[in-house]
Amino acid sequence: MVAVALIGAVAALYLGSRTHRITSTKASNNSKLSAAPRLQAVDLEGRNIDTAAYSGKVMLINFWAAWCTPCADEIPQFVSLQDKFGPRGFQAIGISMDDKERALRDFYHKYKMNYPVIVGNQQIAQEYGGILGLPTTLIIGRDGRIHSKQQGLADFPRLQLEIGDLLNAGN
Repeated sequence: MVAVALIGAVAALYLGSRTHRITSTKASNNSKLSAAPRLQAVDLEGRNIDTAAYSGKVMLINFWAAWCTPCADEIPQFVSLQDKFGPRGFQAIGISMDDKERALRDFYHKYKMNYPVIVGNQQIAQEYGGILGLPTTLIIGRDGRIHSKQQGLADFPRLQLEIGDLLNAGN
């Protein structure tokens, strides 16, 4: 009987971990925050993107794919965040994973994305601590450190608060 209960508990944990839910990490003090890696790439518009140029800004880095339904659901909200917070020193950057270039360009124009989008790869994903699933969103403070990482569909009210707090604090 105990063995059956144990197997049931393990199965429930396994199946629960496979659902699409938010997993978030947030450091409680700056000494535990990881420095964000420098990213240099060319975006879909042919512009050179270098995160060093965004030094002193709050950044949102979103790993996503055009074929990913939850990712597509997030894009209009990221566009809105860029509109709302961009003038205050915020910059979103999209890193598309596993998309064909044509599908990516079509998606970019369809959703009127107002922030740089680059084509990602496993090396970039590893540099940002490993991306275990899509979407994954990181918030980087003005200090160049990763303040939070959300795996799964982003919690936008929390993202807005966090971005606002980082912009207001000057970090």
